[in-house]
Amino acid sequence: MSIDSLPTVSLDRLLAEAALQTRVDRKYLLDAGLVSQVLDAIDGEAHVLCIEGRRTFAYRSTYFDTPDLDAFHRAGRGRRRRFKVRTRVYRHSGETWLEVKTRGPRGTTVKDRLAYDLADAGRLTAGARDFVAATLEARRVRDVDVAALVPSLHTAYDRATLLLSGAGPASRATIDSGLAWRRPGSPEPVTVPGAVIVETKGGASPSALDRALWRTRTRPDRVSKYGTGLAVLDDDLPDLKWHRLITRLPAEKGTAPFSAARTPLTA
Repeated sequence: MSIDSLPTVSLDRLLAEAALQTRVDRKYLLDAGLVSQVLDAIDGEAHVLCIEGRRTFAYRSTYFDTPDLDAFHRAGRGRRRRFKVRTRVYRHSGETWLEVKTRGPRGTTVKDRLAYDLADAGRLTAGARDFVAATLEARRVRDVDVAALVPSLHTAYDRATLLLSGAGPASRATIDSGLAWRRPGSPEPVTVPGAVIVETKGGASPSALDRALWRTRTRPDRVSKYGTGLAVLDDDLPDLKWHRLITRLPAEKGTAPFSAARTPLTA
């Protein structure tokens, strides 16, 4: 079964049944050729998000970190008070969000976000810094120099989003392909051809997609687009907890569309 053969679901239904801003994330790196096999193995129903006839959507993100890469090192060393700050652009619509991700209780991921101006996607405005500072304070991440945050990494990829229904609560999953990374100021990205990142987003119990992946002997990986990307692009940085993943990545220098990270887009 392929993404194109799945029944579809609207955005309104997806958000109503599985918005999941606080959730448990499990991430997997697998060969693109295994996606159909895994989808065939799901127990329960899987629907793919479809908007105006489109099932995959191009995403562009800019991550922000301190000059010492505080967010990178906290994540790579498994610190409890870790964080990520990024802007995300939905390439086909131009919709843009400022997002702050932190760790909640029992290993959950908490995402707070604010609607953002597309023209500012590559920078943090004064209002954005206020939002980041207030969010980190509310999440008890109190030792970050928000004034020092600068662009540190651009990412690009295509995403399909699934709604999973079964015996338990509904959950979401994403399948990301065509991943590419670029450091600010660098004209040449690194791409990861032939690999996909699957991420399940739900409660403490594994989803139907998690169980399908496990049946194919695919186990969760320590995948971070931000941490892994920086480690791949900068030989001076330690691989930290992503070392085993990086040895499996078919990364190569190439080309990828990064206009969303550089200049405003038209819808």
